Amino acid sequence: MQIAIITTVPDLVKTTIRYSILRQGEERDAVQFHVVDLREFGEGNYRQVDDTPFGGGSGMVLMAGPMFKAIEHAFELVGGQDGTAVVYPNPQGEIWSDGVATTLCDTERIIFICGHYKGIDQRVIQKYVTHEFSIGDFVVSAGELPALLMMDSIIRLVPGVLNSRESALSDSFTSGLLDTPWFTKPREIDGMEVPDTLLSGHHDHIDSWRQNQREKRTQMRRPDLWEKYKDKMKSMESEQ
Repeated sequence: MQIAIITTVPDLVKTTIRYSILRQGEERDAVQFHVVDLREFGEGNYRQVDDTPFGGGSGMVLMAGPMFKAIEHAFELVGGQDGTAVVYPNPQGEIWSDGVATTLCDTERIIFICGHYKGIDQRVIQKYVTHEFSIGDFVVSAGELPALLMMDSIIRLVPGVLNSRESALSDSFTSGLLDTPWFTKPREIDGMEVPDTLLSGHHDHIDSWRQNQREKRTQMRRPDLWEKYKDKMKSMESEQ
């Protein structure tokens, strides 16, 4: 997998890659990252990359010219434009989810555009962007954090990145449910003990207990997910 990140703060992106699961993906030859500094394509002596919006209003907008050049350069780095997903983290986009991460995990080339201020010139979106995603109904001051979050959730699913892919497949949302509680040593601490079932050695009972806990947690904490899960189960039963 080839991933390019277009950013005005390359050191932030490089540092996060260096100290996260993303580096492990690169070390294991599962992914190669290309950090593109937008300011290298800025205009004039001051390498300008933003300007005031037409029509007035407060804030600044990242300019189309430098972004066009940066994206074309990113296409060269990842291996071409055909089949490349160009992702723009945007509060107006589709909500990011495990399902989206799983889909993009099968994409060989991805470019992330990190916006700032009021965002990017709309013509960049019209010409290049293939996907817009939001990490929730709130706004952060820059696109690097959402982009890195999305990359992490994708890369951890790539075979060979994690020591145990089965661990990733049992996490919250993968099955449509929240995850089960987990315990480790010691067996007792401050009067709190590990459930007896987990100490029984009976794997069928343990699997049943964990599934029951996933369902209870989801029903209590995320009734919206629970309703989707029930509909999914009903659909599978009807198909059988």
